[in-house]
Amino acid sequence: MTPDALFVFGLLAAAVVLFASDWLRPDVVALLMILALALGGILPVTQVMAGFGDPLVILIAGLFVVGEGLVRTGIAYQLGQGLIRWAGPSETRLLILLMLAVAGLGAFMSSTGVVAIFIPVVLSITARLGISPGRLMMPMAFAALFSGLLTLIATPPNLVVNDALRGAGLHPFGFFGITPIGLLALALGMLYMAVIGSRLLPAQLPKTGAAGRRQTLLELAESYDLLEKLHRLRLDPNSPLLGQAVADAQLRTRYGVTIVGIEHPERFAESVSPALATSEFHPADVLYVVGPDEAVTALCAAEGLTRLLIAESQQRNLVRELGLVEVMLPPDSELIGQTLRQAAFRTHHGLSVLGIRRNRRPVPGNLSEEKLAFGDTLLVAGAWKQIGLLQSDHRRFLVLNLPAELSEVAPAYRQAPFALTILLAMVLLMTFNIVPNAVAALLAALAMGLCRCLRMEDAYRSINWSTLVVIAGLLPLAKALEKTGGVTLIADGLVAGLGGFGPLALLAGIFLLAALIGMFISNTATALLMAPVAIAAAQKVGVSPYPFAMTVAVAASAAFATPVSSPVNTLVLAPGGYRFGDFARVGGPLLLLVMALTLLVVPLLLPL
Repeated sequence: MTPDALFVFGLLAAAVVLFASDWLRPDVVALLMILALALGGILPVTQVMAGFGDPLVILIAGLFVVGEGLVRTGIAYQLGQGLIRWAGPSETRLLILLMLAVAGLGAFMSSTGVVAIFIPVVLSITARLGISPGRLMMPMAFAALFSGLLTLIATPPNLVVNDALRGAGLHPFGFFGITPIGLLALALGMLYMAVIGSRLLPAQLPKTGAAGRRQTLLELAESYDLLEKLHRLRLDPNSPLLGQAVADAQLRTRYGVTIVGIEHPERFAESVSPALATSEFHPADVLYVVGPDEAVTALCAAEGLTRLLIAESQQRNLVRELGLVEVMLPPDSELIGQTLRQAAFRTHHGLSVLGIRRNRRPVPGNLSEEKLAFGDTLLVAGAWKQIGLLQSDHRRFLVLNLPAELSEVAPAYRQAPFALTILLAMVLLMTFNIVPNAVAALLAALAMGLCRCLRMEDAYRSINWSTLVVIAGLLPLAKALEKTGGVTLIADGLVAGLGGFGPLALLAGIFLLAALIGMFISNTATALLMAPVAIAAAQKVGVSPYPFAMTVAVAASAAFATPVSSPVNTLVLAPGGYRFGDFARVGGPLLLLVMALTLLVVPLLLPL
C-alpha cells in the first residue's frame, strides 16, 4: 500500500468515525475531507473543488425545489387528507394505504420532506382511532426508504450509483431502471409490516398522551410541567417596566419567566394581545407570564407587579386570542445548536416558547440558555397567524399539534395543476433522455417559480445545503480512493475473501458491507464509497457490474435497523414513542428479507 493510499484510508476511517459519533456536523466533516485532500497533495485543487460544480449536485438541488413546489401547492397534503377518507377504521388497511401514499410521493420528492408532511396527519389519524402513533410511524418511515427504490431521482444514492457507472465508462440506469426491484421490495415491506412487523410495534399509547389531537391548554401545560406556572400580573403605577419594550425588559434572562400575552384593560376591555418583542408596557396593563412561583415572586417584588387570580373566562379568552401549539425541530433545522436567545425566537417569529421537551421529558431550568437539539419539541404560544406561518417554515419546524382553525395549509394551492404538469414534464424529459437529468431538474425548478408554485425565497430555503456540501465533499474522497488504488485494494479483499464462492456470494458481501456502513453514516455517503468498490469487484471476477451497482443502491436504501441510519427514522423516533431497540427488533428482520430479495431478483433482472 502506497503512502498516499494509506493517507486516504486514514481519511476514510476518520470520516466514518466522525459521521458515526456525531461529534461534528456531516457537512463540516465533508469540508474537512476537502481540506485534507488539498493540503495532503492527493488531488489538485481543481479536482478537490470540482464536486461543487458536479452535475449530480445541481440535479439534487433542483429536485429539492421541485419537491417544495409539491408541498406549497398542497399536492402532498391533499394526498394525506385523502388517506384519512379512504382508510376507514381498519388499521391494516390504513397501514397499507399509508405506505403506498408515502412511497408514491417519495418517488418524486425528498423522503424526509414526505415524512415531515405526514407526521401530523398520522398523529391526527391515530388520535381519532384511539391507537398508538407507534403503530404507524415506523411503517411510514420504512415506506419513505422504499420510495428511494421507485425512481432514479427518488434518493441521492441512486444518482450517486448512476454517476459511478458513468464514471466507469458504462451506460447508466434509466429513469425507471431501479423500479422493478423497488416495487417488489415495497410489496415485501408492506406484507412484512402488515403480518409480522405490526405484531412487533408498540401497542400502548405514549404515557405523555397523543400529540396528534388538538389538546387543551390544561393537557399541553401538564405535559410540559407548566400546570402551576401560568400567572396573571398587573403593572403597578410605579413599575420600572412602564415604557419599556418586552425585548428590552429581558424578563426571561433576568427572572426565568416568559411573558406570553398582555391585556390593556383601559383601552381594549380585557382583549389579550401577543407579547411581541416590540410590545410596550403601559400603566394598568395585565401580563400573562409563565414561570416558577419563586421566580414570579421575585419579579413582582423587583418590578412592581401585583398577582391576580385567573378566572375561567379569562383563561378561555387567553386561549382564544393566543394560540398554543407544539412543534418539533427536524434534522436540518437552523435552530439546532442555538439557544432561544441566540435564535432571537420572539423577535424573528413573534412567538413565545413556554417549554421544551427532550426525550419526552420537560427540560428544567432557564430555557433561554438551553441549546436546542434535533427532536426537541417546543410548546409555543402567540397569535394564530404567527403559528400558521410556522407550518410553511417546515425546514425549521414540524408542527405536531395543528389547530383546526389553520386549515389553509397550501399557500399556492391554485397552482397545483401547474405543479403536476411540471412534474410530469420533468419525468418525461428524464425517462426519454431528451436532455441531461440535471438540465431537466433545473428546468422544472425554474418552471415552478415562473408558474408561482413557490417564491424564490421558498426555493432557496427548500434546498438542503448540508446534503449538497456532504456530496460535494465526498465526491473527491471517492476520486482519491480510486486514484491511489484504494478502490482496487478493497475490491481485491472482497474478491479474495468471497470470490471463490461465486458471484452470488460476492454480491451478498457487497450488500452486507454497504448495509453495515449505512448504519453509521448517511446512505448517500455509503453509495459514494461503495459504488466504485462494487463495480471494480465485479470487473475483477469478470461479471457484469450492473447487478453489483444495483445492490449498492438497494442496500443504501435499506436503512431499517437503527434510528440513526436515516433522517426519516430519526424523525419518527419521538412522535412514535420508540426506543432504539424497536428499530432493531422490527427493522433487522426486514433488512435480511430485503437482502434475500435482492440476491434472488437482481441477478434475474440484471444477469451476472
